Amino acid sequence: MTVVLAGCGDLGTEAALRFASLGHRVIGLRRSADLLPDVIEGVSVDLSTTRPTIPADTEVVVVALSAGSRDVDTYRASYVDGLRNVLDALDEAGAADARVLFVSSTAVYDVDDGSVVDEATPATGASPTAEVILEAEALLHERRPDGIVLRLGGIYGPGRERLIEQVRGGEARSAEPAGSSPHTNRIHRDDAAAAIVHLTTTPGVTDDLYVGVDDEPSRLDDVLTFVAGELGVPVPPSAPPRGRQAGGDKRLSNARLRGTGFAFTYPTHREGYRAVIAGEGVRHP
Repeated sequence: MTVVLAGCGDLGTEAALRFASLGHRVIGLRRSADLLPDVIEGVSVDLSTTRPTIPADTEVVVVALSAGSRDVDTYRASYVDGLRNVLDALDEAGAADARVLFVSSTAVYDVDDGSVVDEATPATGASPTAEVILEAEALLHERRPDGIVLRLGGIYGPGRERLIEQVRGGEARSAEPAGSSPHTNRIHRDDAAAAIVHLTTTPGVTDDLYVGVDDEPSRLDDVLTFVAGELGVPVPPSAPPRGRQAGGDKRLSNARLRGTGFAFTYPTHREGYRAVIAGEGVRHP
């Protein structure tokens, strides 16, 4: 089977390596393809401006794009124009039956009351950039009604260690008053990559939208306290909130993803951060 990863950053590369380990031919599209591991056939292309060439026998396409800044125009060029160029390339190749998965974000849910959120919750966009991501999702479903959208929560893992460094460096702050911190929703990079492979290769996956988070929405203070304990440093001191928490306050459900038979290697932040702190896993370019 030929698999195309349109966007081969950290997450895309990890997913590509997993496809390759299953014996598939894997093509990775990114601006600097020379950075990719040898088992991935790298193609250097700027998808925001250029239509790539995709083999006619392509069966799976994973679109895992990223923007270089929070500028709305940059976001639209990366996510909307990039996706359009990939879909145009698929049409040009005649790969009408290829399964397409677009990696999206749970930032599209504008929820701030701590309620449970799943695929049935209306996505209204919590910011101008989130609205651009919803625009890209709509484009996928317009062009490929059977395309899959995977909305991922906060990704952490090797090379994504900002929270750990904030706790280690004494910069992190707990909420004041105690117990008032918002819920956060995470997924380890390796589980996110495994979910991509699972959803695109498992027979019987029929839904067009999945929320990708681990099993346990956790208050930020609980995560900070756990990380501090693993590092052997003091629990972050408290401080009053400074405006609305980025990402709001919501408890995301992974029940639909779990219902496909997907199993997490890191079902909560505890297993995941413990592994990151222990230095397990590989950081990809």
